[in-house]
Amino acid sequence: MRYLHVLLLLLTILPICAAEKAPLFPVPQIPFKHQRYICYRPLDPVVIDGRLDDIDWNVVPWTTPFVDIVSKDMPKPRFETRAKMLWDNDYLYIAAEMEEPDLWATLTQRDAVIFHDNDFEVFIDPDGDTHNYYELEINALNTVWDLFLLKSYRDGDKVALDSWDIQGLKTAVHLNGTLNDPSDRDKGWTVEIAIPWKAIGQLEDHYPPRDGDIWCMNFSRVEWKHDVIDGQYVKSKDDKGNPLPEDNWVWSPQGLVAMHYPEMWGNIEFSRQNLRAEGVSVRITMGYDDEVKDYLRKVYYKEKEYYLANGKYDPNPWHDLKFTFPPKIKKPTKPVIEITSRSYIAHFSYPGEKRTWYTNQEGRTWVEENK
Repeated sequence: MRYLHVLLLLLTILPICAAEKAPLFPVPQIPFKHQRYICYRPLDPVVIDGRLDDIDWNVVPWTTPFVDIVSKDMPKPRFETRAKMLWDNDYLYIAAEMEEPDLWATLTQRDAVIFHDNDFEVFIDPDGDTHNYYELEINALNTVWDLFLLKSYRDGDKVALDSWDIQGLKTAVHLNGTLNDPSDRDKGWTVEIAIPWKAIGQLEDHYPPRDGDIWCMNFSRVEWKHDVIDGQYVKSKDDKGNPLPEDNWVWSPQGLVAMHYPEMWGNIEFSRQNLRAEGVSVRITMGYDDEVKDYLRKVYYKEKEYYLANGKYDPNPWHDLKFTFPPKIKKPTKPVIEITSRSYIAHFSYPGEKRTWYTNQEGRTWVEENK
């Protein structure tokens, strides 16, 4: 009986201890290892009808299959998802193919919160600084929610501009089955999207991209578990009547259940080649720019948690951070941090380099040419 009392006491204390050790600021639990994709040009105009039967779509490769948002080591998604891309002087083209035995959707109003349905999502951060990025969501009814984010939700309130629309956006959905009909089994759905460069170019230095430019992007799929009640699809609920958590499947895993950590997105390299004409491929390699940025992002994570715990920023956040320097690259100058009561800028550079890398309290990570 005494052992039972001890066990009950431990079961009471352990959750409290676990809560006390929980991080004040959640950070990705996987290494920075971005997915790669080369975006080629088509020979012929791309017809946006959702069917993905253009010749150029048949030539360019698919992304790797989507995985759980946390990690590729998590359980494999129940249904397969994959995407591919093309680009020309006017548009960025995105196609997606989603296995789905039960096609359903309910939302029909533009800029509704589309992930309340099953959906496909696109995230674009052209310069990779984690600020000023774009999000687009679409469901099986071809209903769209597009928004512009000044910065990530983790770094402030009112950062999303729902009223912003992608002017000239083209989207189409093709259903391989019947929508909202539980009496049969479906195969899935495909999505085709054309985003005008002019819509993105409003806030970028140049558009369309140049040959060899690399942008940060990611794709997500939200999938809800459901039941069939009175001949209709209904989200599955827990004992308290709340919908069960949705599944989140992504191209480049985030390391936690949160899409708005843009530093974890994949890298898209734009190539002016066409595979139908040239049949060649270019291998993407990660430059040390990205390795340096990833190091500074770790500084940002540490400072975020330190501030939440102490109400001020740490003057030496890198004392226990390890950084593996790329081959043939000299070690950087000693990192510098400039701190005020509510902000900081951390930066360093390499000897002989004409650039300096920066990060700040809002997670923006960027590089500047030295004067």
